[in-house]
Amino acid sequence: MSSALIVYGSTTGNTEYVAGMIEKTLAESGITVNKMNAAQVEPEGLCRGYDLVFFGCSTWGYDTVEMQDDFIELFEAFEQISAQGKPVAVFGCGDSDYPHFCGAVDVIASRLKELGAKVADTLKIDGSPETEDDEIVCWTQEILKQLS
Repeated sequence: MSSALIVYGSTTGNTEYVAGMIEKTLAESGITVNKMNAAQVEPEGLCRGYDLVFFGCSTWGYDTVEMQDDFIELFEAFEQISAQGKPVAVFGCGDSDYPHFCGAVDVIASRLKELGAKVADTLKIDGSPETEDDEIVCWTQEILKQLS
């Protein structure tokens, strides 16, 4: 693999932090990485030109799964992102005190599968990700193994 895209939605900075750790791990593996905030992407053909795509989104909500605000518009246009056949991985941050802990990760992964993407194992971080650097690095390296 030579190129990867990371698209994330982050309100408090936690999911952005995880995206940065993934970016660093991929770059150290010799992969060219483009990291983008979900608020700044155009859905049309988003996945084209990348060997691997990561989507990250935080979750909250007691009664339903509530995605991070910036990610909602992108999610609603997923049929335009050209995900079919594309290796993808999904990650997110949340709080396990909520009944739908990191539910956005599951919803995003499920939708990508419906669209024909090759969805790898997901990563769910409980609380502050700064204490989970090793887990993030190991997960990213495992994704590279799974999808190469």
